[in-house]
Amino acid sequence: MAKIVIVGAGIGGIPMSFEMKELARKEDEVVVIADTPTFHFVPSNPWVGVNWRKPEDIKVELVPVFKKKQITFIQQKVTRFHPETNQVELADGALVAYDYLVIATGPKLAFEEIPGLGPEGYTQSVCHVDHAGKAGEFWDGFVEEPGPIIIGAVQGASCFGPAYEYMFIVETDLRKRQIRDKVKMTYVTAEPYIGHLGLGGVGDTRGMLESELRNKHINWICNAKVDKIEAGMMYVTEVDESGQVKKQHELPFKHSMMLPAFKGVDALMGIDKLVNPRGFVLVDEHQRNPTYKNIYSVGVCIAIPPQEQTPVPTGVPKTGYMIESMVTATAHNIRDELDGKAPSHKGTWNALCLADFGDSGIAFLAMPQIPPRNVQWAARGRWVHWLKIAYEKYFMRKVRKGLSEPFYERLPLKAMGIMRLKKPK
Repeated sequence: MAKIVIVGAGIGGIPMSFEMKELARKEDEVVVIADTPTFHFVPSNPWVGVNWRKPEDIKVELVPVFKKKQITFIQQKVTRFHPETNQVELADGALVAYDYLVIATGPKLAFEEIPGLGPEGYTQSVCHVDHAGKAGEFWDGFVEEPGPIIIGAVQGASCFGPAYEYMFIVETDLRKRQIRDKVKMTYVTAEPYIGHLGLGGVGDTRGMLESELRNKHINWICNAKVDKIEAGMMYVTEVDESGQVKKQHELPFKHSMMLPAFKGVDALMGIDKLVNPRGFVLVDEHQRNPTYKNIYSVGVCIAIPPQEQTPVPTGVPKTGYMIESMVTATAHNIRDELDGKAPSHKGTWNALCLADFGDSGIAFLAMPQIPPRNVQWAARGRWVHWLKIAYEKYFMRKVRKGLSEPFYERLPLKAMGIMRLKKPK
């Protein structure tokens, strides 16, 4: 009998628990540890931020799901990982032993790295459902007395898609309210150019997104380093391609949502050979830590080095389907080990993304997500908006049913050449 512990219950941890339960032997125990009683669908957070959804609309209670799947659930915060003794420490001081550990904690939001950033400062956030809920409350007051808006992502950020989505969703909401003419909008980003996305672009994302910004009268500043934020004022240094100061900006705002940089959660920080200096988990091509061979990791909490040097630091995003490919590879590799074999499965790290703009959107496919790629494609249209809504409903239904990749999802994607696992050589 093996005890397989998964820490985290988000986009990575939930499908990880389902796939691991399916692949584990009958005598094995799958345990999920999370500090929340619910799963929430992170891609819908931008809608919550303008009250197109309420927080409860995108949540699923975990206890009934795990009970149905016969997965042990411990609702507590992990305060420290102890890889030397194969244990995790909980907030109440208890220690949970494991034979195999999957770290799927997600990131810590590093608001503290920039003075005035975040919900405790002067900007809103859509990184977490609770933050998005507060942003929605703020939005109710803002639309009564609108003013300048700044949206974007600060230096070191690695997740740019939600910033673009929130910006265009906000713009759409303002138009629907017929108050768009009262609001100056500016997009401020660490990206070297619009549509870079931390990936060097995908297809013509640069042209598509620049066109959307121009058509919707949104200004932008790239290669931007946010120095500090005060009530109603953002101080930004814009640099050139060589990293030299190009211009200093003082940008007034009445509403701002800026995505922060990420780092590892406190429970991981400083654990030698498990994480890098930012606290991200070190993994090999099989999602396994090179030093602690019974520890795997999936999702935003893994370490991926930047793919290129940019004038202002940017990270690499870990998107939904990419994370699901990590999950599938990890589940199969742990089963390999349970059968006395060496891990042999590798995730494709393909990206299939839908970016909603409120009444249209952009879809892109990158195979793999990190260049050089075998396939890259991007398209835009109103159909993306409706497909994103359908995907939200579909994914949450999968969570409620305890499914990760049902055959009716796997087969059509396979027909398009989109698969979670690399073909063995």
